[in-house]
Amino acid sequence: MTARRLRSAPARRPRAALAAGTLLAGAGLLLGGCGHSPANTASARGGDRATPARAPGGTSGAPEATTFARLKGVPHDGAPDGATGGLVVHPAKPVPVLDKPGGRAVATLPATELGGPTWVPVVQSSGDWRRVLLPSRPNGSTGWISGAAEGLLTAHTPYTVKVDLSRRRLTLLKSGRPAGAWPVAVGAAKTPTPTGRTFMLATLAPAKKTPSPLVLPLGTHSATLDTFGGGPGTVALHGWPDRSVFGKAVTHGCVRVPQDALQALSKVPLGSLVFIDA
Repeated sequence: MTARRLRSAPARRPRAALAAGTLLAGAGLLLGGCGHSPANTASARGGDRATPARAPGGTSGAPEATTFARLKGVPHDGAPDGATGGLVVHPAKPVPVLDKPGGRAVATLPATELGGPTWVPVVQSSGDWRRVLLPSRPNGSTGWISGAAEGLLTAHTPYTVKVDLSRRRLTLLKSGRPAGAWPVAVGAAKTPTPTGRTFMLATLAPAKKTPSPLVLPLGTHSATLDTFGGGPGTVALHGWPDRSVFGKAVTHGCVRVPQDALQALSKVPLGSLVFIDA
């Protein structure tokens, strides 16, 4: 059978309404990683203890590239400041992730992440191969997938998010032009927000009352907390009811944003690049 590439309409963010049981692996954990009180945490420092999920049959048994996994043998993102043309891809079914074009399988990119479709940004192309950012530890993990994989959907997003940690400010860009800017709260000195190039991973709508109606996980993790409240230490963008925190470094690594910023960010397609600068 000849492999063919499909082109989708621009990727849109799904709203995953989570059941109470799912919260343990979703919005509750991700938002908990930025909780206001350290007394709420069950954190551990040091090496990552997440157990990678295994891919379904037919994908060589490689670990799934999810926010819960630590991958080995994957190439590191060598251009953390690099812009792209906005190309993002979604595998309709799991696809192998290689360490180089035509190389060794080091992971599997699943079709879904955190209850929604997997969309990842393409940061480099070589012939028919696409290098993509991955949402797993270590931060900056990348891998190569075949652009000719059957059922691989492609789209372009015009959006980019920039977080300036020193100014504690988030800027949303559309087609390179400012579409909004807001003061935000960022990680405290002992639990800093990680820097580098990452992406919008998912949209989670908590099924129970939390400080934010939406949680927007990113494809990066805390460098000082390998787990928080039982979760993998995933960093997220989310709202916060107390506006006095904006402009301060007070979180456990997440970025707290005003309500109008959260509304704007909720419309940004999955896979869109997020740059976090010191």
